[in-house]
Amino acid sequence: MDLRPSGDQQQLTEAFSDLYGDLVTPETVRAAEPIGHQPSLWNRLVETGAVDMAVSAEDEGGAASLLDLALVAERHGRCLAPAPLVEAQVAARLLARLPGACPEAALEAVLAGESLVTIAVRPPSGGTAGLVPAGAVADQALVLDGDRLLLVPLAGRAELVRNLASLPLADVALSDGDPVVLEGPEAVGLFRHALDEWRVLTAAALSGLASAALEIGVAYVKERRAFGQPVGAFQSVAHRLADRACEVDGLELLAREAAWAADADPGRFAELAAMALGFAADTARDVTYDALHFHGGYGFMLEYPIQLYFRRARGWAAVLEEPAASFRAVTGRADGAP
Repeated sequence: MDLRPSGDQQQLTEAFSDLYGDLVTPETVRAAEPIGHQPSLWNRLVETGAVDMAVSAEDEGGAASLLDLALVAERHGRCLAPAPLVEAQVAARLLARLPGACPEAALEAVLAGESLVTIAVRPPSGGTAGLVPAGAVADQALVLDGDRLLLVPLAGRAELVRNLASLPLADVALSDGDPVVLEGPEAVGLFRHALDEWRVLTAAALSGLASAALEIGVAYVKERRAFGQPVGAFQSVAHRLADRACEVDGLELLAREAAWAADADPGRFAELAAMALGFAADTARDVTYDALHFHGGYGFMLEYPIQLYFRRARGWAAVLEEPAASFRAVTGRADGAP
């Protein structure tokens, strides 16, 4: 297994690095709060083909692999881009796998840039799909209600949920009239696979976030001085950051391996997806804690970028579950359990 990016993948990551470098700064991220969505950035991503690339050539897409998408998600996470790229890509891939005229029409609208479709990662409770990613800005959401897969229109039915990570989360009320696009075991299986793809791409985004936060922390301890020398010269600081660097490298490899397994080792994909998200949540949380802590009191001030990373590290993964829940799922996934 060789997870080093190919020449084409390097060009892909460079293209998105340039795109984000031109369009996203800490000021951009702050300006998008509290909803966490910048329409102009999203429109540019759509025009660039960031959603189209997620589906096959037969569906008029760019036929990117999940590993390709994970490499893009790393770039997305590094700059905390305020746009629902992961959810939109996962939803587009799920629509492309669904039979019937309804999902086909929905996918055509997505690829034409006329509609934004997201996926509800939590099961509905009491007639409401809670904490739907991008639910506050999307037009429709794919929701698995029991064994029925619904395509739910969101206009007038999505209630914004304020959150620490400034994500466009929403609680969505379901109704008896919501279109059922598929039901039964096939619907459950396709949705669970899509949810695992969401886990992997979210883990990749958290990998990029953690890497950028570590760089911010290292740069600051080289500049901040105490007792006549840089703070980074103290062993307690240097050793902690060295440990975090090892964890960040491990996370990058694990998230990429999970994405690679989707095509190369599908029997382990669900297991690795759960493992990647759990480790990503823990790593991003710990790296951003240390990077902010070594800023001293400045770390909590809004004008310092590290607090943006600190807050999002905690919010992104918790949209679905706490890290402990992901790790508990690993054993079951290894045995083939849902």
